Amino acid sequence: MSLIVIVSGCISLGGEPVYHKDGIAIIGYDPVAYFIEGKAVKGNENINYLHRGTTWYFSSEINRRLFSENEHHYLPQYGGYCAYAMSKGFVVSSDPEAFTVYNNKLYLNYSFSVRGSWSKDIHRNVEKADTHWQHLITANNQPRVKNQSTGVARP
Repeated sequence: MSLIVIVSGCISLGGEPVYHKDGIAIIGYDPVAYFIEGKAVKGNENINYLHRGTTWYFSSEINRRLFSENEHHYLPQYGGYCAYAMSKGFVVSSDPEAFTVYNNKLYLNYSFSVRGSWSKDIHRNVEKADTHWQHLITANNQPRVKNQSTGVARP
C-alpha cells in the first residue's frame, strides 16, 4: 500500500536539488530543530536564510546561526525529498513531520506510514537511497517519475 501512495506522489526534481514549495525549503520547517529539539518545528518567516537559491525558515536566531555555520550538517538528505522513495529510485515530496534522524543525518518521508516502511530496514534503505541520489546528482539524470495527471511513467 505504501508504494502505491509513493508512486502517486512522484514529482520531478525540475533541476532543483532541494524540495521546496514556492521557494521555501521543507515547507518552512526549521532543519536545525530536528537535531536540537528532536521534533519538527515550524520556522518563522522573519528568521530566514538563503541557501542555494532556496529560503530556509528557523524557529530562532540561534538555529539560523547554527545552520549558517554548518549548512551541510543540517540539510536533509536527498534534498528533503522522501528518503524511502529515493531508496526505490523515485523522487517524491515529503512531509516534514514524518522525519527520522539516523546517524546524525536528517531523513524526511512522504508520510508516517511510509516512514514506518523506511524504518524497517533503515540501514539498507539509506545505502540504496544514497546510490540513487548520487546517480541523480552526478549524472544529471532523473529516476523514473510518474506523471500525476496521466499516470504514465517515463525513464
